Amino acid sequence: MIIIRYGLVLLLSYLIGCSSMALYVSKYKKVDLQKAGSGNLGASNTMILLGWKPAIIVGLHDIGKAVLAVVLAKLFCPDQLLVQAGAGVACVLGHMFPFYLHFKGGKGFASYLGMTFALNWKFALVVMVIVVIVTLISDYIVVGTVTTIVIVPAYMGYANRSLLLAAILCIATAVMLYKHRDNFSRILNGTEVGLRRANRGELRVKK
Repeated sequence: MIIIRYGLVLLLSYLIGCSSMALYVSKYKKVDLQKAGSGNLGASNTMILLGWKPAIIVGLHDIGKAVLAVVLAKLFCPDQLLVQAGAGVACVLGHMFPFYLHFKGGKGFASYLGMTFALNWKFALVVMVIVVIVTLISDYIVVGTVTTIVIVPAYMGYANRSLLLAAILCIATAVMLYKHRDNFSRILNGTEVGLRRANRGELRVKK
C-alpha cells in the first residue's frame, strides 16, 4: 500500500505539472508560442513575445504548481523527503513533457524554483537572489537557470546528508540541461535573446 501511495503521489504531481498557463495565455492572445520565438511554453518565451505581464502570470503559475505538488506530497507522505523531492521532480517533468501536447512543454525553470521553495524556502530565497544577480550580470536567463539547477541538488544533498536526494533532484537537472542545449548553442553563436533585448520589445508580437 505504501508503494502504491508513493506512486499515486508521483503520478498526481506529474499531472499537476502538465498544467500550462503559457498555453492558456497563448490561446487567449491568439499567439502560438510553440511556433514563435523559441517555441517554448514557458515564462521566458512569453515575455519575449507577449511582454512582462503575461510572463509574470505564467511564471507564478509554474512556480505555484510545483509548490502545490510538494505540499501535497508532504500531506500524503510526511517525513518522506525523498518522496517529496520526487514529487517536485515529477511536476517539473510534467511541465516539460505534458502528455496532451505530445510531450512538448516548457523548460522547467520556474517549476524547479517552486519545487526548491517548497522543499526549503529559506534556501530558495537565497537561490532566487543568486539567480537574479547572475541573470542581470550575464543578461541571459539560461545562465541563471544553470546556476540554480547545479546549486540546488548539491546543497540539498549535502544539507540532508543524502546522496540519493541529490540524485533524485539531478534527474530534473539533467533533463533541463538537455532541454536548454539550443540556448547554449545560440549563446555561442551570439543569437540568444538576452533580457535587455527582450525588454526593448523588438521581437514582441504586434496585435
